[in-house]
Amino acid sequence: MGSASAVKVLLLIPHLGGGGAEHVAATLALYLSREKYEVHLGLVTECPSAVQKAAEQFPPSVRVHPLGARRVRGSAWRILTLVWRVRPHVILSGMAHLNLLVLLLLPLFPAKTRVLVRQNGALMATLEAAKPTRLARHLFRMAYRRAHRVICQTNAMSDELRRVLGVDPGRLLVLPNPVDISGLRASIAQNDTARQLPGPRLLTIGRLSPEKGLNLLLQAFARIKSKFPSAVLQVAGTGLCESALKAQGSELGIADSVQFVGHVASPAHLFGGSAAFVLASRHEGLPNALLEAAAAGLPIVATPASRGLTDLLRDRPGVWLASDVSAEGLEQALLQALTSLQPGERFHHSWINAFDRRVAIRAYEDEIDRSLLEIRT
Repeated sequence: MGSASAVKVLLLIPHLGGGGAEHVAATLALYLSREKYEVHLGLVTECPSAVQKAAEQFPPSVRVHPLGARRVRGSAWRILTLVWRVRPHVILSGMAHLNLLVLLLLPLFPAKTRVLVRQNGALMATLEAAKPTRLARHLFRMAYRRAHRVICQTNAMSDELRRVLGVDPGRLLVLPNPVDISGLRASIAQNDTARQLPGPRLLTIGRLSPEKGLNLLLQAFARIKSKFPSAVLQVAGTGLCESALKAQGSELGIADSVQFVGHVASPAHLFGGSAAFVLASRHEGLPNALLEAAAAGLPIVATPASRGLTDLLRDRPGVWLASDVSAEGLEQALLQALTSLQPGERFHHSWINAFDRRVAIRAYEDEIDRSLLEIRT
C-alpha cells in the first residue's frame, strides 16, 4: 500500500476488457510508481460481485472500486460517492462520455482535486455519435474547458480540440499510449512456430462497430480472394455489428475464410501467424491494437482514418496506407502489400519506440506531478 504521504491517483474507466482506453488505464494502474502514488481504479459499470476477478489482474497495491452502474450516464452519484470517499489528488478519466460526466461533476468534488481527461478517439466522430449533435458539442465544449489538462494521442487531435471546442492550448497535452514492447515481443517469441500457418492470414482487432469499417474490409477481402484464394481474415473483437458482419460474409461467399475469434485479452498469440495487420476504420484516434501490431513487426495496411494516424504512418517502410476510406482503397492497399511481402516478413518499425511503456508511463507521471505542483503554487 502507498504511504500516508503518497499522492492518491484515481483512474476512471467504464470497465475492463474493452478497447484501447481501458487498456491504457489498466497499464497505468499496473505500472505507475508505487513509491510516489496510491493508485485507485474506478470501474464504473463493473458489478461489485466481479471485484475479485477484476482485482486479480493487479497487484494488491492497486485498490479496485467496481461501482456497479448500469450505464455511465446513470453513474453520477456513484462517482461522487467514490471521489469523496477516496479524496484523490488527481483523477484521470479515459473515455469521452465518461470524461463529459466527470467534468460536469467537477464543481462538486473536494477542493483542489485535479481532473485530467484523455480523449480516446477522433473528436468529430465522438460528437456525431452523441445525439443530438448540437447539444453534445455544447456540453463537450463547456466540460472540456473545465479540465485541468486534456491528454491527446496526436498533435492533430490536440489541434482539433483547440479548434472545435476552444480548449486553451496551455491545457492540451500530447502523450504516447503505453505499449509493453519488450513483453509483447517476448510473448511472440514463445509462439513463433505459428508463422507456419497457411494463408496469407490477415488480422484485424477492434470493436465490431460501424466506425471500425469492418464492412469495408469484408468487401475488400472478398475482392482479393480471387488472387489469393487461400487467404484468411481473422477478426478479433466483439460488438453490436457481429451478426450483421457474419451475414455480410455469407452474402459475399467468404464466410468460410473469415474467422470471428471474439474478445482477445492479449493478441500476442495471433501476431505470429499473421501476414499483415489491417486497420479499416472510418474514424480513429490512435488504436493500441495497431501500436501492438507494429511492436510485433507486422506489416500494416490501414485507412487514412485521421490526420494524426496518417501523419504517423505515411511513407513508413512496411506500411501500406489506403488512398481513402473505402472498400476500393483497402482492396488496392491489400493487393500492394500481399504482392510485395515475403512469407513471414517483418519490419522494425522504429517509430514505435516513442510508445514504449517506460517512456509513456514516465510522461504520465511527469504530468501528474506537474498538476500537483500547480496546486501548491
